[in-house]
Amino acid sequence: MDEIDKRSVDASAREDRVDERADASVQRRDMAGLHTGAPKHEGDSVRASASASGSSSTNGIETNPWDALKRFTNARIALGRTGDSLPTAPLLAFGLAHAQARDAVHQPLDTAALAAELHAAGFDTLEAASAAPDRDHYLRRPDLGRALDDASRARLAEHAARTEAAPDIVFVAADGLSAFAAQRHAAAFLARMRPKLDGWKVAPVVIATQARVALGDPIGELLGARIVVVMIGERPGLSSPDSLGLYVTFAPRPGRHDAERNCISNVRPEGLNYDAAAFKLHWLLNEARRLKLTGVGLKDHSGALPSAAGDASSLDNHA
Repeated sequence: MDEIDKRSVDASAREDRVDERADASVQRRDMAGLHTGAPKHEGDSVRASASASGSSSTNGIETNPWDALKRFTNARIALGRTGDSLPTAPLLAFGLAHAQARDAVHQPLDTAALAAELHAAGFDTLEAASAAPDRDHYLRRPDLGRALDDASRARLAEHAARTEAAPDIVFVAADGLSAFAAQRHAAAFLARMRPKLDGWKVAPVVIATQARVALGDPIGELLGARIVVVMIGERPGLSSPDSLGLYVTFAPRPGRHDAERNCISNVRPEGLNYDAAAFKLHWLLNEARRLKLTGVGLKDHSGALPSAAGDASSLDNHA
């Protein structure tokens, strides 16, 4: 055998020994994986990591370790993932929530239906409209939503002239940025509030359209009310298109600032329920009448709220 052939044989032998060692290494790694549960592939590694962190996989959807907490909130938490994307169901739910929020802003308030509900709850009603002639102007010109149109001013002034004594309080049911909120919750909330209004002279509920919070100021002034409570649809969120806000103003008149109001927010069954909101408002009204002010000078020290079930005895004990 010449020198060249000898070198070729030696090189081939070395390659065979390298291959044998590589095969042995692979076998040892596979055996270790069988005994320790170590992942052999990248996908196995991801699943093992997810399992260690408390998440799990169902039909290719990785759930979050805090998935059980979803039952306590409507917030968009623990949505899971498929790869680096949202699963189809929560993605579609997001689109639906966005559409509902847009609908809430543009949906008109059915004033006749709301008036019928308020009459059934024992309240008289009046109607008023802001100076915004339509929804487009309302959204683009917030200042118009804070002023009454001429017809409404005349109507309210005429009612006040026929009334012997000025009211202590007037409630305004306003569409705001979510007519859904006023439509769904205003009458139901006032029905819970009514038993707490003994000793108060209550004006007819004013149903206001294209309204901002400050529209309650000229309404309260024209009717001569000591306090105005504006129940208004709040800006819709992606999990709360029907949130109702309660804005309380003592001695209402045009030019009042937001710092001169108290606010109770997110009144709805999924947020601050009617009984809890009525309890807080009752406390604020009594304090506003005693202190003759609202806003930053009136802090909410109403204390413990009634249970979510709305225990009437609990409300009476705190009243």
